[in-house]
Amino acid sequence: MNFSAFAAVIGFLRKEFSQVLRDSRMRIILLVIPVMQMAVFGLAISTEVKNIKLGTAYNPNDTILRRIEERSFSSKWFIPAVGRGTSSDANADPLEQIRSGRADVVLISPPGGLTKAIERGERNVQLLIDASNVIRAQSIERYMQSIINEVLRDDFHLSARTPVIFDVRILYNPSLESAIFMVPGTLAMILCIVTILLTSMSIAREKEMGTFEMIISAPVKTWEVLLGKTIPFIVIGMLNAASVFIFAILVFKVPMKGFYWQLAIATFSFVVTTVSIGTLISTFAKNQQQAMMGGFIFLLLSNLLAGIMFPIDNMPLLMKAAAYMNPMTYFVRLVRNIMLKGGSPDLIWSYIAILVLMAVLASIVSYKRFHHTLD
Repeated sequence: MNFSAFAAVIGFLRKEFSQVLRDSRMRIILLVIPVMQMAVFGLAISTEVKNIKLGTAYNPNDTILRRIEERSFSSKWFIPAVGRGTSSDANADPLEQIRSGRADVVLISPPGGLTKAIERGERNVQLLIDASNVIRAQSIERYMQSIINEVLRDDFHLSARTPVIFDVRILYNPSLESAIFMVPGTLAMILCIVTILLTSMSIAREKEMGTFEMIISAPVKTWEVLLGKTIPFIVIGMLNAASVFIFAILVFKVPMKGFYWQLAIATFSFVVTTVSIGTLISTFAKNQQQAMMGGFIFLLLSNLLAGIMFPIDNMPLLMKAAAYMNPMTYFVRLVRNIMLKGGSPDLIWSYIAILVLMAVLASIVSYKRFHHTLD
């Protein structure tokens, strides 16, 4: 290679680097986002099952079961069920605790207590397990059996090979089919991909094709433009949702135990939220490439932090906070609760309210950023 050819190649390199790095948005995408992805994979992703919400139903005088409960919480595998120790906890229905998501598992003592039952030679303890999350359900019985054996051997010197036999009731997915667990999460991922990518590229496409000037010069208000650009994608998202829900119920046999109107309201809230976020992404992008990159990054992080594949309870505090700012987290829980558990009113309306709040915030910021002049 002679000097002139080498100089030409150097010139091309300088031109390409300048073209790629001159935009601050692209510098963020290329340099900051990979660090964020590494942090998520390194810190937040763990397949170990911990922080299982344990509820118990036993007489306070039952020494053995109280010791089992204490050992469970000190093991770091289990944490107290939501609301444990409150005035209403003493009479809480074990099934309702699991249905509402306040507990993942409930340990119920035999009549008269486990201590007296063992003295009588009886060894059965009832264990209710929420199997809407198959990964957690498969670990719970093994963890609990290990803890009970340790307590009976170390604290009460009972060395029988199987001192306690579980009467296990697997709730909401008794056959532990992974499809029933994964399909609701996959539905949320599909809806998120369709609505966010289509919406984020909509306004960016207008800017890239030069038609954005015509839109902003027309005698219409900002909110009219935004509604005109977003309502079609809300309709497309709802049609898409209807088709994937029908497919899930008919093909994958996912049960539908709740009301369809609950599912429709939850889906509409989620679609409006994702369309609002897609619109917000488009206000930052100058062209379709940036809009697609922004949408892809959001989708990657939201999929990882939604609790679909990896439990949120295992994540560090910072990642857990990010997970609870992710709309997909709430929609996945809504779909699983409505379809598999029949729908707990408290959970449904509180999660829908959070989705609506997210949609309103994203819409307000999008409205503020939508300029009637070109950048």
